[in-house]
Amino acid sequence: MSRPILVVEDDAQLGAQVVEHLRKAGFQTEWWREGCRWPQGEPVPYELVVLDLMLPGTYGLDLLKDLRAASEVPVLILSARTGATDRVRALQLGADDYLTKPFWPEELVERVRARLRRPTLQRAGPVVAGPLSIDPDARTATGQGRALGLTRVEFDILLSLARRPGAAISRRWFAENVLDPDRDGTERTLDVHLSRLRKKLGVEGLIETVWGIGYRLAVSGEDETT
Repeated sequence: MSRPILVVEDDAQLGAQVVEHLRKAGFQTEWWREGCRWPQGEPVPYELVVLDLMLPGTYGLDLLKDLRAASEVPVLILSARTGATDRVRALQLGADDYLTKPFWPEELVERVRARLRRPTLQRAGPVVAGPLSIDPDARTATGQGRALGLTRVEFDILLSLARRPGAAISRRWFAENVLDPDRDGTERTLDVHLSRLRKKLGVEGLIETVWGIGYRLAVSGEDETT
């Protein structure tokens, strides 16, 4: 059975080449020629997204944020921007790969194949990390068997950490992907949210501060689902 892939590319000639090569490689490919925001709460029905950054309608990184908030679907960036700043920014926001233009479509196909051979992080059911069990769909969290009663921001912070146990996540990422500046404050108020979350967890040292970077969930091993 072919695997569904979304291509978001406004260049008609390049987009047609990419779609043709992917379809010849056996992938079920859908092509968007304009950017748009992914609807909040909508599932992502693709196994991989090929995403241009410079799009009519919306900036590609905004769509990347939406996709990462909705799913762990692998995202491969296409961009004419070759600077390290753009590459790092895309990877910080959750991109899995970055390919600069011009490129050979055959290379793109091989990168897609390589990415799809890797285990996906998207799973059904609760995310389990150490003493925590988090249900993203029901938006509930328990710690050591007791309900935690988290706010929206606290829940999103904890879920982000639990999906990448042991990995440091930057304060900037939380500020841009979790906090609403009009409602939740900015990066300066992130410590307040973290302090309240730590108190509710009741486990000292479970969320560690990584000085100069951000925070990480101090549990061993990878997250599991049940």
